[in-house]
Amino acid sequence: MNKPLRRISLFCGLLVLALLIRTNWLQYVQAEDLSTRKENRRVQIAQYATQRGNIILANGQAITGSATTDGSDYKYKRTYTEGALWAPVTGYASQAFGATQLESLEDKILTGNDDRLFFDRTIGMFTGEKKAGGNVVTTLMPEAQKAAYDILGGKTGAAAAIDPRTGAILALVSTPSYDPTLFAGNSKTDEKNWVELKDSPEKKLVNRALRETYPPGSTFKVVTAAAALEHGVVTDIDAPTDTPEPFFLPTTKTPMVNHAKGCEKATLNFALQVSCNSVFANIADKVTKDKMLETAQKFGFNNDKIDTPVRAFASVYDKNMDRPGNSLSAIGQFNTAATPLQMAMVAAAVANDGKLMKPYMVDQLTAPNLDVIEKHEPQEMSRPLSPANAQKLQKMMENVVENENGTGGKAKIKGVTVGGKTGTAQHGEKNAKRPYAWFISYAKTDKGSPVAVAVVIEDSDADREDITGGGLAAPVAKAVMEAVLKNQKG
Repeated sequence: MNKPLRRISLFCGLLVLALLIRTNWLQYVQAEDLSTRKENRRVQIAQYATQRGNIILANGQAITGSATTDGSDYKYKRTYTEGALWAPVTGYASQAFGATQLESLEDKILTGNDDRLFFDRTIGMFTGEKKAGGNVVTTLMPEAQKAAYDILGGKTGAAAAIDPRTGAILALVSTPSYDPTLFAGNSKTDEKNWVELKDSPEKKLVNRALRETYPPGSTFKVVTAAAALEHGVVTDIDAPTDTPEPFFLPTTKTPMVNHAKGCEKATLNFALQVSCNSVFANIADKVTKDKMLETAQKFGFNNDKIDTPVRAFASVYDKNMDRPGNSLSAIGQFNTAATPLQMAMVAAAVANDGKLMKPYMVDQLTAPNLDVIEKHEPQEMSRPLSPANAQKLQKMMENVVENENGTGGKAKIKGVTVGGKTGTAQHGEKNAKRPYAWFISYAKTDKGSPVAVAVVIEDSDADREDITGGGLAAPVAKAVMEAVLKNQKG
């Protein structure tokens, strides 16, 4: 072979080699990156070419579905049953605007692309069955969800309910809410609905139960009481404390204001019953900031990895405050902030004799043929309280509801033991805005405690007193507890 032909052959060989390298690079190294690029419409078209699997409630009811799309490359779009009721659970799946929450986190199962569904897809190739998505079975109880949603109505607020024995989330409500069906497609109408929702001053897209933090007000006194018991500052809940009236914040001349009467030297039990600010500010100073922080973190504060599987925002107990800041934080003010889920976890740990279970809302994942491919097992998260101290705190919380002088009387349920704590959280510059109304509680029967609840209402017209939570938020908690108890009897 002459020299020019050898050069041409070598050059062609190099071109073939480069082509082979490039092809393998695209197919194996860059495959995942290319398949997930927004510009790759083939992947999106394939994603909506089959019906999506469903998100299902604890009673077997599906709250999602699929509908054909007219005039679009995408064959199916997502539909929702009572979308506004369940949006805090499902999130949304939109052809134009992506997906959030369970729709996003469990997308591979719902679209049928999960590796664990490979066998189903392979069998389908031989049987001719169309590809189908798997299902996400939640722990949510429709009766409890509807009870909270109906009473919250047009108010701005949230509610979270947990089974203290397992950590299963029974209700997760955020109002005002939105219907994900309204922008599930990619039409001009969907875009208009999305823009209106996104720019809504009511912040309807915010999941207030998981992803909004509020000053917890006097509901946090349950955590302070737990710290006092656990660290030996208080051993007898019915013994007088050394709290003077007025009580001045440590190292300051600023008096702690009480809305309740009889707080001078009040017992821990009475102080929680009527919500004495001074007693808990005094006790927190004796516990010390470090030990208050230790107890708060055992309840879940400062944990930015509470996944339900939707990740909840971290609730906060300040790590760097001074002594007066610690006393203010101990009554749920200063920099203390909590999600409704976090405060439901506090009530749940007390109700469960000091054992805090990790909250979760996905019970199992199933294949299209309903075979279980993953089952959740309850997990212990921490032990903020010993059983003995938890039972003391139960007695205190039950006095809040059962005693005629307690602030939580509107949560009473005939024939059932209910423990609770009201709260009013001041906010705004110089506390100028209306306070948040809080209530946390649990219900207990001879078979244990099946439900713990936290409720917060933002836009209250009530007075700035602790009884605010008892007047506005307690009826919501009561309705949720009644719904759970009724369901268990049925």
